[in-house]
Amino acid sequence: MTTSRHRRLAAALTALVALTAGVTGCSAKAKTGTDGAAGADGVKTGTGVDAKTIRLGALTDMTGVYATLGKSITQAQQLYVKQLNAAGGVCGRTVELTVRDHGYDPQKALAAYTELEPEVLGFPQFIGSPFVAAVKQRLDGRDKALVLPQAWSAELLGSPYIRVIGTTYDVETINAVDFLMKEKGLKKGDKLGHVYFEGDYGENALQGSKHMAGQAGLTIVEQKIKPTDNDMSAQVAALKQAGVKAVLLSTGPRQAASFVGVAAAVKLAVPVIGNNSAFSPQLLGTQAGPALEKTYYVATPSLPIGADTPAAEKLVADYRAAYPKDSLDNGVVAGWSAAEVFGAALKKACADKDLTREGVGKALLTLKALDGGFGVTHDFSDPKAPSSRQTVVFQPDKSVPGGARVVRQPEAAPAARGFTPGG
Repeated sequence: MTTSRHRRLAAALTALVALTAGVTGCSAKAKTGTDGAAGADGVKTGTGVDAKTIRLGALTDMTGVYATLGKSITQAQQLYVKQLNAAGGVCGRTVELTVRDHGYDPQKALAAYTELEPEVLGFPQFIGSPFVAAVKQRLDGRDKALVLPQAWSAELLGSPYIRVIGTTYDVETINAVDFLMKEKGLKKGDKLGHVYFEGDYGENALQGSKHMAGQAGLTIVEQKIKPTDNDMSAQVAALKQAGVKAVLLSTGPRQAASFVGVAAAVKLAVPVIGNNSAFSPQLLGTQAGPALEKTYYVATPSLPIGADTPAAEKLVADYRAAYPKDSLDNGVVAGWSAAEVFGAALKKACADKDLTREGVGKALLTLKALDGGFGVTHDFSDPKAPSSRQTVVFQPDKSVPGGARVVRQPEAAPAARGFTPGG
């Protein structure tokens, strides 16, 4: 269950996007009248697709709390589209990606969605699970455009048009606690600290930690914070006084750096593990860098950009060639992977001669064993489930491309396999 605060926020955002749609939607929706019409090549087309072009949208954050990751995700997707078009595009059509930066601002995010939705086939990027949840009713009812969010809240499951790539935060957190117990000495009867953002990200992760604590005999010591809280001194002090033996962080990168740095300063010498959104390799250049390399771990839905696989090595080389002045991080993997999933659905829809929104949605349901080369096989046949229950654990390491060294290969804990996400 979500908190009443989260339900009020989601309701407010949903009302806002409905209002925005009412203001701008009438003329835009006239463009959907040809959905299902077959062209000269026998391929059905509709919104966002004509005889020459397939138009996609990216709703990103390049100036807000996830600016670093948003930039990497977007550039990786632009690189994918460039390579896809160089190889002939899809169904003889060029793919175009239109980007809007919402700065993690609710009004900007929902306005950008309302602006682009009538013009594009779908969205291989939408950062911000509260914003995606706010448009869910429109997607399920009228819009029916495929969205692949860079968000992993279980609240997003269940819609055939919003598909989570990898584990949801609750499953990811279960796997993170399993790692702490099997490899970092956490045991039955111990206290486990959990610092988390208010809202669906942090509270969905908390569902996972509480579930695992109930099964493993742990006690969760909660510390809820706001995304605008950057100094974690009070949280470190509270958890040290409580006597925790390990800490979970369901926060952003800034909070992770602050927490680990302060913990080192006050000698709270316990392992700390964050969800996939709680790390950026740029942190290794800060004062907290040495402490992050020593005591911090990150749970993530796939192998990191610096993994020793042919796909990772090629992506590193291609990304560096395209963006030589920019650093590597896991946003590159997340962006590329989502673009690749959307591309696979487009190619299957092309083979089925149906590039309408409905056709692309049906095509995605047929992808039951998609492996992009980053250690995890994805199954998109069930909209009620994440595409994987496996989690990778890495440790920050500035000597590795992307600043991440794998310490645990993809694995699903027994408690994660039988868990109902969002339940």
